[in-house]
Amino acid sequence: MIASAPRPRRFWPSSARVALAGLVALAVGAGFAGGRATLAAASQRPVVAPPAHTATAVGPEYGPVSYSTIVDLAAPAVVTVRVEKQASASRTAIPTPFRDFFGPQLEEPRGRREGGLGSGVIIRPDGHILTNNHVVNGAGKIRVDLSDGRTYPATLVGADEASDLAVLKIAASNLPTLSFGDSDRMKVGDVVLAFGNPLGVGQTVTMGIVSAKGRATGVGDGSYEDFLQTDAPINQGNSGGALVNLQGELVGINAQILSPSGGNIGLGFAIPSSMARAVADQLAKDGVVHRSKLGVTVQPMTPDLAQSLGVTETRGALVSDIESGSPADRAGMKQGDVIVSLNGQRVSDANALRNQIASTRPETTVSIEVMRGGKLETKSVRLIERERTERASLNPAQGENAGGPSFGMTVSPLTPDVAEQLELPRTEKGLVVTDVDPDGIAASVGIQAGDVIKRANDREVTTVPALHAAIDAHENRPVLMLVNRHGANLFVAMPRQQS
Repeated sequence: MIASAPRPRRFWPSSARVALAGLVALAVGAGFAGGRATLAAASQRPVVAPPAHTATAVGPEYGPVSYSTIVDLAAPAVVTVRVEKQASASRTAIPTPFRDFFGPQLEEPRGRREGGLGSGVIIRPDGHILTNNHVVNGAGKIRVDLSDGRTYPATLVGADEASDLAVLKIAASNLPTLSFGDSDRMKVGDVVLAFGNPLGVGQTVTMGIVSAKGRATGVGDGSYEDFLQTDAPINQGNSGGALVNLQGELVGINAQILSPSGGNIGLGFAIPSSMARAVADQLAKDGVVHRSKLGVTVQPMTPDLAQSLGVTETRGALVSDIESGSPADRAGMKQGDVIVSLNGQRVSDANALRNQIASTRPETTVSIEVMRGGKLETKSVRLIERERTERASLNPAQGENAGGPSFGMTVSPLTPDVAEQLELPRTEKGLVVTDVDPDGIAASVGIQAGDVIKRANDREVTTVPALHAAIDAHENRPVLMLVNRHGANLFVAMPRQQS
């Protein structure tokens, strides 16, 4: 399993980003036991329908006000996602210098189990389900309740912390699905319906409009934000649910709300289908998301900066730093450049540039227009792949069709920087163990945080999907792993069941 999202907690928005007085907090809709306001189980692409957009006026003089036909079409594809997570007690400690690369969440204790609840959307008839990463992060067990009453154990195919999306799989076929619509064609004022299971009361549909587009709350842990804002009521438990247009198409995945109390006040945010579809496609295929890197640090333009730079507009992204040897550096970009377009597409601000670069496939050559000294210049840049930092947990859901044993450890692709911290060559390849459950199989055979798994069942493993494939290769015997610990290699036989 992939597990990357943070533990549920409250977030407070920056006044520079969100014009709300003082006490407005981010509440997320995966309502966990105890009723805390959390990073929504309400908190940047599988069956695709032709894009369509109709700005439909609703009211007595324009026709019926019932949305029952749309609900009948969409509701069967919306599911409830139930997870069981561990909370509290001690764990195997990871070395302090290495821990810094994986954030404060590694400090959290472990022990007793607690339940969580969110929503999801069936995007393929073979059982692929799209939900929020924070709904399933760290889950030991995942179960999915279908709208017809059937319940299935689920496995985590892949998760992406940066966009807060995850793809699950259940062993079912011929399931109803929701087709993706084109969120880019949605307009402010268009009517939308929100589907989910708020607070566990059961499947619920609410109605509102698109209140704004291109929002970045800046208060979650996601790096890529381009939200559709809506006033359709969204509450805890709605996370991962569907935001649907009047054609019955999926235009967003409900992800966040802003609220002083954790309840709905009409400020809901959904990940647009334009982003969700691309991420879901990659997660379903590879288990990870491949993003490009330009190699610049950018900041928003202000009127004062624009005047100082001799620029007439405040749109664009100001380059404040350039990484040595990066694609931007090799293309001749400089500090003080203002990036105004990418492949002919206008760059409105720094956040838009980040999303545009991330959505471009690595090794693609792009045309970037920059303002330099008041003059427009065009740069041809070949993008490279950004290093991934997401983690994966080898604790798939248990029960029939669970998709594998529960080893009780979390791994992540080894990056050059992490390898250096572990005093290994920067060219070292493998999967680094970032967390070990003291009561799990991995701990029982001596696996430690900081170990680097190089091979499994005599297969090289550098990605999480490769490791899962190696584990599944010989289902009737222990998994033989070659592990590098402090520069020395050793073999470890991992049993498939706790003795």
